[in-house]
Amino acid sequence: MKNFFKKMVVGILFFSAKQVLLRHKPVVIAITGSVGKTTTKDFVYEILKEKFKTRKSQKSFNSELGVPLTILGLPNAWNSPYEWIQNIIKSLFIAFFSKDYPETLVLEIGIDRPGDMEKITSWIKPDVVIMTRLPKIPVHVEYFKTPEDVIFEKFKLVDVLKSDGVFIYNHDDALIANRLSDVRSKTIGYSRYLSSDFTAGKDRIIYDKDNRYPTGVEFIIEHDKETKRLFIADTIGTQHIYAVLAALAVGNYFGIGLETSIKNLTDFKTQPGRMRLLAGIKSSLIIDDTYNSSPIALQNALETIGELQVEGRKIAILGDMLELGDYTKDEHYRLGKLSARYVNNLLVFGKFSKYFVEGALSAGMPESNIRQFDSVKKCGLFLQSLLSLGDVALVKASQGSRAEKIVLEVMYDSDFAEDLLVRQDKNWL
Repeated sequence: MKNFFKKMVVGILFFSAKQVLLRHKPVVIAITGSVGKTTTKDFVYEILKEKFKTRKSQKSFNSELGVPLTILGLPNAWNSPYEWIQNIIKSLFIAFFSKDYPETLVLEIGIDRPGDMEKITSWIKPDVVIMTRLPKIPVHVEYFKTPEDVIFEKFKLVDVLKSDGVFIYNHDDALIANRLSDVRSKTIGYSRYLSSDFTAGKDRIIYDKDNRYPTGVEFIIEHDKETKRLFIADTIGTQHIYAVLAALAVGNYFGIGLETSIKNLTDFKTQPGRMRLLAGIKSSLIIDDTYNSSPIALQNALETIGELQVEGRKIAILGDMLELGDYTKDEHYRLGKLSARYVNNLLVFGKFSKYFVEGALSAGMPESNIRQFDSVKKCGLFLQSLLSLGDVALVKASQGSRAEKIVLEVMYDSDFAEDLLVRQDKNWL
């Protein structure tokens, strides 16, 4: 009965969303990839909203249910049948009687299993597709025969681009660049290492006035002989640089100049749980990257903490990377080994955490610097006792691990957790 109800709801929402697109014909910007979709979506929205009436996916509404909800402007009703019935009624009204509708939609498009992208592209034909990054071992690979099958599934979104559309892609990613010959639409590349249409360089971490803790990241952007500087506060990491470049490319495509776009991003704050810098107890610093985890995202996070120049210890608190299938053991081992290069202490939890430990030990991290826990609660309480002045702690795990509970134990402004942490609404709590 439950599955029947879900299929009915999804079917009606799909129908209603399709009707809305047919009636109002908004410009559709679709974002896919394995990392950085939400941050890219937010930056694109910040640039476009000043010129166009724009709607973006709320939070990470990128599934077969989330995409039509975004198009219809309706909330997730979670486990409430009554609220889902309300959504159905509202969706039909919006489909046939709505008058005021956004000019532009910025949609995240995610996939979990084979066939997911085909369901979406059967009724959504985007004007712009942004491809963020396609790592060798992508998240959700557990449900596909090979990593290449995940890439093939994501590229189905590019295949349905409108004839006059544009494909905006990460030019540093060889897995994407090698497929450009199959793309018939106009292409715009962005990059940090290779030269492209939008290139970032000279990025550096900015520290506070006492030169003790990082406060954000600054970098130079080059496009068409124009050079601009941008500072993003309260976060670090290259994934935000890539997200900015993709958004600037979108803005330029829609006639918004580089200077105007950068001005629109000046005061923007990235969403919680994505390499956010939070004050910790005992004058420590927490790097909150608890939204989700995958091999490439964790590697980037470890490399970022490794770049920091701080007085105290660098501590990594790592939980399971889920949905990796046959790659689970090897990837946890590899990243445990990598952590020994970049951090002083390693705290781990989850059913795959032993592989982090094995990797770190094999790379020479002292056993005394490694602790393994059977719950996030115990891990958080131990971290409370471990932290001291000048320490920097990176917390990262897949969504199912609920690692934000660890951050809550050690953040200074715990009274503001609802605004600063992921998964703080009543349904998650």
